[in-house]
Amino acid sequence: MVAIVPDPVASKAASLRVRHVTKHFPATNGVGVAALALDDVSLSLAVGELVSVVGPSGCGKSTLLRLIAGLILPSAGELSIGAEPITSPGAERGLVFQDPNLFPWLTVRRNIEAGLVARGVLREKRAEVDEFMRVVGLETFADAYPHHLSGGMAQRVALARALINHPRVLLLDEPLGALDAFTRMRMQDEVLRLWQAHRTTMLLVTHDIDEAVYMSDRIIIMTQRPGKIDQNIPVDLNRPRDRSSSDFLRLRSNILELLHFAGAALARNKS
Repeated sequence: MVAIVPDPVASKAASLRVRHVTKHFPATNGVGVAALALDDVSLSLAVGELVSVVGPSGCGKSTLLRLIAGLILPSAGELSIGAEPITSPGAERGLVFQDPNLFPWLTVRRNIEAGLVARGVLREKRAEVDEFMRVVGLETFADAYPHHLSGGMAQRVALARALINHPRVLLLDEPLGALDAFTRMRMQDEVLRLWQAHRTTMLLVTHDIDEAVYMSDRIIIMTQRPGKIDQNIPVDLNRPRDRSSSDFLRLRSNILELLHFAGAALARNKS
């Protein structure tokens, strides 16, 4: 087996700060009022921290990730990685979308290699490509094209493509949602193994409360739209975590109850 070793530059984790960020989206076709997606959101991640964000559908979780990735700009507020402001996309931030967004004309291997090629480091990192294909269980699909893959397999390629570049901050937008339950749990362990080896700062958006409790140092709960930070919950459970332990189940139940109340409030506001 080839050991996955950190890139001495790209794998150096960084802190992440979001300060009083608000995001409006313009009204459709210029008619009506602008939609307020996020309202005065502030959060911070320490170097090497793994934090999950959960909340009702449409509360702005994915918008928050796109702002941190630099794909869109805030209407107000500031974002920074380390001491550097975020004003555009950058190689130090990796993003895995809900949609795999693979290059359809490239094989699995070439898709995973894409970032290494762009950085000009493929020759020295080539051995890691085989290891990452093993990690995501796609060794036998190295020469397959995206249209040959199931949705879950394609998402595993996207995850490997992001991880192999050892970003300083990794942004995960429901990256394991398309996987079957068994593969999802195995991939959670693989992501945790890589995180523990490299201590990359990670921000995970998920609808799976078990996943958030199993993986995270902290769990941030957002309100209904416009999204605000409602709760910031530390996960004080020893690793590796036991999904059947009383402490795990108690925390899971508490978070589900908080989300239930958030969903009930949303229903009342719509009625």
